Amino acid sequence: MSTDVTPADEVLYAVAHGIATVTLNRPERLNTISREMLDLLGQSLLRADADSAVRVVILTGHGRAFCAGLDITSATSGTGIGSASDADSVRTTLDLKTAPPIILFNMEKPTICALNGAAVGYGMDIALGCDIRIMAESSKFAAAFVKRGVVPESGGTWFLPRMIGWAKAAEIIFTGRTLSARDSLAMGLANEVVPDTELMARANVVAAEIAANAPLAVQAAKRMMRSGLSESFGDHVHHVFLQLLPLFRTEDFREGMTSFLEKRPAVFKGR
Repeated sequence: MSTDVTPADEVLYAVAHGIATVTLNRPERLNTISREMLDLLGQSLLRADADSAVRVVILTGHGRAFCAGLDITSATSGTGIGSASDADSVRTTLDLKTAPPIILFNMEKPTICALNGAAVGYGMDIALGCDIRIMAESSKFAAAFVKRGVVPESGGTWFLPRMIGWAKAAEIIFTGRTLSARDSLAMGLANEVVPDTELMARANVVAAEIAANAPLAVQAAKRMMRSGLSESFGDHVHHVFLQLLPLFRTEDFREGMTSFLEKRPAVFKGR
């Protein structure tokens, strides 16, 4: 197992058995996102996506919160995200290519959010941006944006209507409601809810199950799901067929077929 700690220790990065674990590590501030932490999170996600040894990414938090949103204290003091010092001049365009929500959406590798506590505001949007969400029993989503005079700025207004339908999304966003883990599971925002002490063990079990499959096929499936959000059915089927052809030429395809015929577990190499 290899572990790297960022200079500021605000984001931890570890890789073991094909699973990269990215941990928000500012527990004394409930993992609120500082400007430096935002950059480190983006760098860690890009690093995991580029590493051929990584097949799955787990995103979690250290302490009693997953992420309590952006660091409002530093922002209001003029030093944090969104403060006047956050830009050298007035801009009419934004370059968000390295913003964590955009990186999450564009990542090839599957992502699992292991919610160890409250996901508030920006933290909720980041969690929704992951492919799979496993929630600790005590965790919760807090869509507190309108209570702070803002909107879900990092994907919430895009994800929620697609996940749970317009009416429910409107209810949650317009009221700024807090959802328990069980509420989230009933609505389809969580894949499963587990006891707090079992969260990371369960996340790693699911990650290992994914990592055991052919990584090129898993990543292609994710690309096709993402493309399907904006394609007609006919265009999508054509797109999928074109994606399938190169997979037929991979070693992993041959291994998958051979292992099936030989009635043994497949050993995929990602090529």
